[in-house]
Amino acid sequence: MSQPPSPEESRAPLRDDEIRASTIGELAPLTGRISIMDYDAAWPRRYRREAARLRATLRARALRVEHVGSTSVPGLAAKPIIDILLVVADSSDEAAYAPDMEAAGYVLRIREPHWYEHRVLKGPDTNINLHVFSLGCPEIERMVVFRDWLRQDEGDRAVYEATKRGLAERDWKYVQNYADAKTEIVESIMTRALAWAKGSGAAERG
Repeated sequence: MSQPPSPEESRAPLRDDEIRASTIGELAPLTGRISIMDYDAAWPRRYRREAARLRATLRARALRVEHVGSTSVPGLAAKPIIDILLVVADSSDEAAYAPDMEAAGYVLRIREPHWYEHRVLKGPDTNINLHVFSLGCPEIERMVVFRDWLRQDEGDRAVYEATKRGLAERDWKYVQNYADAKTEIVESIMTRALAWAKGSGAAERG
């Protein structure tokens, strides 16, 4: 397994050639604006259905499954794509989990060996981004703490939504460019989220 990047390197914006290198299959540019929708109470239900399928597919190999991203935060507008965190023993060991997932209809779309051996799969019948990381990866805590902070802090939730809606009004070549444009506000919120988690013990509870 490759050495993970330092935190300050981990979220650097990707160049077009880096996006292409990480993408498995066709890389399709955006043909319109990013769609941000008001919160939908159906999103948690879609997550629960997908989580059950993941656990049934991988059984003990699914060490942790979490609903993350904006669709996991009640009241927060989001792209209507369910982000799911899947923790396995070693995300770089695709042979240990990918064949069974592909047999269940999942498709591997992103491979990022340089960034915590991150993998992203798409679902068989639900619009999801399934983020796969190895047990112990620091990005796991960041994703969960960011979610938990936004669930309970109305001010940062409003700021994050306004930023996303503003960025969605701009034209982007790839979805990744839009995601990278959120880095500054995400890191600003993350600073407060991690301080809150440390003070409340949320990070230790996992």
